[in-house]
Amino acid sequence: MTGTAVARRIEVYGTVQGVGFRPFVHRLATALGLDGRVSNAGGHVVIEAGGGALELACFTERLVRDAPPAAEVTAVLTGSLVGAAPAPGSGFAVAASSDRTDLPRTVPPDLATCAACLRELFAPADRRYRYPFTNCTDCGPRATVIAALPYDRERTAMRGFPLCRRCAREYADPADRRFHAEPLACPDCGPTLAWRQDGGAAASGAAALLRAELLIAAGGIAAVKGLGGYQLVCDARDPLTVARLRRRKGRPAKPLAVMVRDLDAARRVADLTDAEAVLLADRAAPIVLVDARADTRLPAEALHPGTDRIGLMLPTTPLHHLLLADLDRPLVVTSGNRSGEPIAIDDADAAARLADVADGFLGHDRPILARYDDSVVAVQAGTGRPLRRARGLAPAPVRLPVPAPVPVLGAGAHLKHTLTLARDDFAVVGPHTGDLGDADAADSLEHSYRRLSTVHAFTPAAVAHDLHPGYLSTRWAASLPVAQRIAVQHHHAHVAACAAEHGHTGTFVGVAYDGLGLGDDGTLWGGEILVADLAGYRRVARFAAAPLPGGDAAVRHPARAALGHLLGAEPLGAPPQDPALVAVFTGGLEPTMVDRITAMLRADVRCPRASSAGRLFDTAAALLGLRHSVSYEAEAAIALETEALRDRSADRPELPWRIAEHAGLRVYDPAPTLAALLAAAAEGTPVPRVAAAFHRTLAAVTAALVEPAARAAGTRTVCLGGGCFDNRLLAREVTAALSALGLTVLAPRLLPAGDGGISYGQAAVAAARLRKEH
Repeated sequence: MTGTAVARRIEVYGTVQGVGFRPFVHRLATALGLDGRVSNAGGHVVIEAGGGALELACFTERLVRDAPPAAEVTAVLTGSLVGAAPAPGSGFAVAASSDRTDLPRTVPPDLATCAACLRELFAPADRRYRYPFTNCTDCGPRATVIAALPYDRERTAMRGFPLCRRCAREYADPADRRFHAEPLACPDCGPTLAWRQDGGAAASGAAALLRAELLIAAGGIAAVKGLGGYQLVCDARDPLTVARLRRRKGRPAKPLAVMVRDLDAARRVADLTDAEAVLLADRAAPIVLVDARADTRLPAEALHPGTDRIGLMLPTTPLHHLLLADLDRPLVVTSGNRSGEPIAIDDADAAARLADVADGFLGHDRPILARYDDSVVAVQAGTGRPLRRARGLAPAPVRLPVPAPVPVLGAGAHLKHTLTLARDDFAVVGPHTGDLGDADAADSLEHSYRRLSTVHAFTPAAVAHDLHPGYLSTRWAASLPVAQRIAVQHHHAHVAACAAEHGHTGTFVGVAYDGLGLGDDGTLWGGEILVADLAGYRRVARFAAAPLPGGDAAVRHPARAALGHLLGAEPLGAPPQDPALVAVFTGGLEPTMVDRITAMLRADVRCPRASSAGRLFDTAAALLGLRHSVSYEAEAAIALETEALRDRSADRPELPWRIAEHAGLRVYDPAPTLAALLAAAAEGTPVPRVAAAFHRTLAAVTAALVEPAARAAGTRTVCLGGGCFDNRLLAREVTAALSALGLTVLAPRLLPAGDGGISYGQAAVAAARLRKEH
């Protein structure tokens, strides 16, 4: 002991449960000769330690500096120890957990298999050789198996698996890396695989795995129980099998994720950048969108039609590692659901829902307590950014720059739904729920809310929701027993989410480009320039409004959106489109459809108008002959971006464009841009060149709309938001154009730019408004 003996109570906050933090504290304290104990308390860790002053100071510093890799320490509070100090020489112990419901709680995300467990998995002499549920304090299930906090085995899905003698010894040994690893298991005491196939004998354990592998190798589709739900797995090299999976799943064109064994296998499939390789190997093990190589054995048109990007991922669990090692081929690993439905997590539900999709089921007896799809990320400007934040990333907390004075729930949007629980400056953004289009989605929303609120001991006093009264999330929010309901405009939530995650609380210019959202004037918005702060906004510029013939039908059929722009554009002074060029476009469409849409536009029947950037992308894709109809959201825009990225010309001129003044707003009139697209298509100009010019044009338009708004508002900060910024070329071009004006451009990095970040933006806006009231 060095110096005077002292005793301290230390509280550590952040992601410090389920990541080996207590074992780390035990080892560190023992090495420094400290006495005392460490325990979980609600969602944080409490330490009572006594010893020399210098040792205790070193201990406190190293709690942050040397924390386990999966831990994230956000605060360390040190105070005097109430009661008797630990007796000198009594040693350091891991004590029983206690509960606190009045403080924010952090649930650790699931972690991919660590290197040490992977070595054991393939070591014949190891007792966990080829055991599919191997894990330790550095890896394995967390969020998907936790029933309640504090995080102890009896409050997880492992409570039904008593530890065997050898596992119990590992669990109690401070020198073992499985010391207090709550999902700890081995072949003697842990979960077991089970195989079921109609018309075939059931099997368990190693035999079950072999049956699944034989089925996949023979061209079959297996439903495999993963961490956060069932997954559909088949041979990625077999286009006929992939086509059969698409047909059964009802997913005709949306790209399918491919799992490969390791980074070497990934490099044989894709041209990886260093940043993409780091993301693939990350402990979150997300799906990473990368540029596919042309010289692989994988059938591109079967796996990722209409785009040169492929979604790759590495194995997430020991079971996946075994499948990849034994089959020695890339595998399609996609959500275990029919298109539009929530992923199946219950065994009986999976058997019923996927009976006509999968040829056999590889399950096990460990329950899945929370539905988690795979996260999807992409590299933009050298940095990974989530497009879908789910397994491995959620529900890690995101800070709020303006603390919420009361507990606030962000109810989310309609598509790519998430929930956010906010208390003080601490926001938990739940996992991707999906699109809220049917009763199953409503059940999924309710299940997600019940689980999040239970685990985080959260009771909202206020709920923030979208303006749109028809959204399921809005109607659901209206049913909650809360004191306050706060309506947040969709696009304000988009740009506020970006500002909040960057900690920006002052005035900024928000650029919100997406499909559709209800504006405060009752019309549909989607191409918006706002001057805003977290509490409020005003609309200063927009894209021209155009009719959407048939409403939602125009989203599914970009040719309808194109006809709306060509035949019913907002009158802003541009000359009408050349009838001859319009006839060239309509000549490629079904005549009765053109007549029907023309009549609808003339009568203004079922033709809501929208100032939507997303629908303008659809229109451009349709005019260039890329997509007249789509089977998933943004399919046309992705096709347009893909063509633009294929352009290798050194000179990318802008297409014509103009800005009009209307009702006090600056308005981008795309009529000249669309006329140029029509002419280019008629002249046979290479589509990649025109598509690239279209992106460059929107960047120039954005700069022209933003610069005077920033100047008038006295701000140099611009926040980007909305699903259109998933388009990496648009994001790059817009950022470059605004940066050239000396503006500081903030883009989402922790949360999706699209609707997956809306609930966090709603919570940030509500917190700022409530703070003003208080």
